[in-house]
Amino acid sequence: MILTEQENSILKDLQTQERVCMEHYNLCASTAKDGCLKDLFTEIAKDEQEHFQSLGRVINGEAPMIKPAPAASRVDSYQPKAVYKDSSNQADKQHDALLCSDSIGNEKMVSADYNTHVFKFGNGEIRKLLNHIQTEEQEHAEMIYKYKKANSMA
Repeated sequence: MILTEQENSILKDLQTQERVCMEHYNLCASTAKDGCLKDLFTEIAKDEQEHFQSLGRVINGEAPMIKPAPAASRVDSYQPKAVYKDSSNQADKQHDALLCSDSIGNEKMVSADYNTHVFKFGNGEIRKLLNHIQTEEQEHAEMIYKYKKANSMA
């Protein structure tokens, strides 16, 4: 697969964003106070690593590979527990709420970048991959929002 200079540059920029997202979620997982939130951040970090690797394969000339979507959406099946109750440690709750809000903001930004760049590619398979990644970024934000809502942070 031959990429134009512009396509190659865009993919490298997107890959850099995915690396930053992966590092962000690993940091969030290591500092989150709630174990369920740690698990969510760890799961999302793995997705970001897959995005990083997928973009790298395309940069290296390989045809894009899109993992098949599960029968049920992860967002639909994600039912976070209400960990923070009225008597819960408010400092921990505020800390985790900040991590969540920051992460949602990052997901919005990254999703918007995919939306901006998807049509700059002539290859339909690359557009499908970018669209797939954008959808997963939106799902990440939605799952984090569901966690916030379940824990009275939203």
